[in-house]
Amino acid sequence: MFNDSSRALVHALKYAGADYLARYMGLFMGKQYCRYPELAEAELAVPIPLYSKRRRKRGYNQSELLAHFFAEATGMPVDLNLLMRVRDTVSQTTLNRKERLANMAHAFACKEPNALRGKTVLLVDDVATTGATLEGCAAALKKAGAKKVFAYTFARE
Repeated sequence: MFNDSSRALVHALKYAGADYLARYMGLFMGKQYCRYPELAEAELAVPIPLYSKRRRKRGYNQSELLAHFFAEATGMPVDLNLLMRVRDTVSQTTLNRKERLANMAHAFACKEPNALRGKTVLLVDDVATTGATLEGCAAALKKAGAKKVFAYTFARE
């Protein structure tokens, strides 16, 4: 759930340079993971990639940091290089669901389809609002040969 506390953590991590929060948030995600047995078949964690320009501006990818600490807590392997953002997109914050879906269409691609073929992937991100980013990533992973794609986020709006 996206309450005042989780909103403050996500916003600080994403927009205020508080990358140190990723440790707490990612380990928390790892601890809570066992509460979702429907995700148990996931074999590989993959963070949502940022476009290179946005990553340079922020200095880090918050989803990568969360995935790193999530993997530390669960022992699940994480691949930081499997998925890439191939198109710069506008910020989703002011867009409605239809605009967000269009914004994320064809924005992602898989770098290593052979490493993915037949695997069940767990996408890791900070927050799910409409699910458009997760859907865009899942489409790219499925197109590249993933058997199944699940999503797991710190918060959900």
